[in-house]
Amino acid sequence: MIGVGRFAAHCLLFVTVLTLGAAPPAVAHQPTPVITTVVLEAESADLAVRLDLEAVLSGLASAQTIKGTAEYERLRALPQPALRREFEGIAAAFLSGFELQFDGVHAPLRLRAVDIPEISDAAAPRISTLSVEAAVPRGARSISWRAPSNAGDGVVRIFEKDGRVLFAGVLQPGQPSPEIDLASGGQRTLGFVHYVALGFTHIVPEGLDHILFVAGLFLLSPRLKPLLGQVTAFTVAHSITLALGIFGVLRIPPAIVEPLIAASIVFIAVENLLTDRLHKWRPIVVFGFGLVHGLGFAGVLAEIGLPQEDFVSALVGFNLGVELGQLVVIGACFLAVGLWFRHATWYRVAITRPASLAIAATGVFWFIERVA
Repeated sequence: MIGVGRFAAHCLLFVTVLTLGAAPPAVAHQPTPVITTVVLEAESADLAVRLDLEAVLSGLASAQTIKGTAEYERLRALPQPALRREFEGIAAAFLSGFELQFDGVHAPLRLRAVDIPEISDAAAPRISTLSVEAAVPRGARSISWRAPSNAGDGVVRIFEKDGRVLFAGVLQPGQPSPEIDLASGGQRTLGFVHYVALGFTHIVPEGLDHILFVAGLFLLSPRLKPLLGQVTAFTVAHSITLALGIFGVLRIPPAIVEPLIAASIVFIAVENLLTDRLHKWRPIVVFGFGLVHGLGFAGVLAEIGLPQEDFVSALVGFNLGVELGQLVVIGACFLAVGLWFRHATWYRVAITRPASLAIAATGVFWFIERVA
């Protein structure tokens, strides 16, 4: 029986290491969502579309990772005029994929300007803004919006000129918004549940760096009580910096935060290799790293935006989603190996050390990539 258990554990470990090795090293850098703001006036609609032009031009906006490809990096290095020329070649075709409809009738969109910033942070995507306009038919009763599937995930916010929110929602690639009744004041859908979902998906499946950090916590001690103590410290810490970051009290650029997140993964994994017991100071270290990860979460929320009228609810929802994602990771680790093999004499040699080594190697690669 022990031989079968050891064989099963080695097979599981092989699959895990193979998955980590085959996964693109930059999976942790998710495509920036396309954020569209529509402001309705009596006869016209003004649209501001914020997006990563380089991801769109390289065909990676709807992919799981955007960094590490030659074409994306080539576009990232282009100065403003050169990138503008690249986009102008596909601008008409790209814009035709967006659909703004009034009463079910397509409203032609006209590109007024393209704002491409200079590269100020090599670790962060360069977010450009398309200024677009459309005519609003007289007496229009409803409005709907859809971005093309090759634009990736999106957030759309539709306002009246006085600032009243008609709709705010998260849309999957190519997914249309519901038809919004203008007469009834619209509907808001980016509420508590949506922010819970956003927080969850930022961990599972999109946040491989956060997944590896939590898995590293599990590997040293698969016993639930000490593990929950570490996770609690991590949770409290990232909740603090998430709130401070969103409120604008604490702002640290991604060029610093992203390498620190990678370094935290390396530290936890290396500690797993150097010790076989949980020291009393580890929760303190985990708390410190949680502060760093919280800044990363804040960066994601800052991109998507929080509704002013439900600011606290949305913030709590996102944080709850992150916690649920972390619990899923811990549960998966426990069901995969902890439940069956944590008492085996060979657990540390066959599972903890090889898996921690794979995690440490991945973290080192990310750290080098993010400081390069």
